[in-house]
Amino acid sequence: MRRLSPANITWLKVVIYLAAILPFFWLVLSVDQGWFSADPAKDIQHFTGRMTLKFLLVTLLVTPVARYGKQPLLIRTRRLLGLWCFAWGTLHLLSYSFLELGISNIRLLGSELISRPYLTLGIICWILLLALACTSTLWAQRKMGASWQKLHNFIYLIAILAPIHYLWSVKVLSPQPIIYATLAVILLAFRYKKFRQWLR
Repeated sequence: MRRLSPANITWLKVVIYLAAILPFFWLVLSVDQGWFSADPAKDIQHFTGRMTLKFLLVTLLVTPVARYGKQPLLIRTRRLLGLWCFAWGTLHLLSYSFLELGISNIRLLGSELISRPYLTLGIICWILLLALACTSTLWAQRKMGASWQKLHNFIYLIAILAPIHYLWSVKVLSPQPIIYATLAVILLAFRYKKFRQWLR
């Protein structure tokens, strides 16, 4: 298989941008045209949550594909994917805050995040994503040294907590959250050597 060139990576980043932005336009159009169900707030929350999970899973997919497919330049897409994961995660949080609780109920949001375990998991994931996004630059990597990798290893904790948050949040269990959880387990299994080393 031919290795990807820097030009290929540039075009791949364009595809990633389109894959991240076009669903947002579809979301806006769906709201405008009334394509959602009788509870559009829930539909928007679930849509933004699934988009967050998709970008999280694809971000985790980059390393094994780059390693086993002998495509080292593919790693250059990981930061962009992670940032879009954070962006959709932020939309997910805002959709819950504004559409479910109301724009002025910040205190109620704090109370909900503490009292509902699945929301607690969700906000933990978002805070970790915020930390990863804020330290995703080369400057931060050089400044933090070895601590940078330790911080960014929390992506694996997010990969565990986010599917649990999704499974816990649905009232009726459907195949979708199970599929996302299964894919997360498979992608984490590719890191078994790293986890085994940590345990030692």
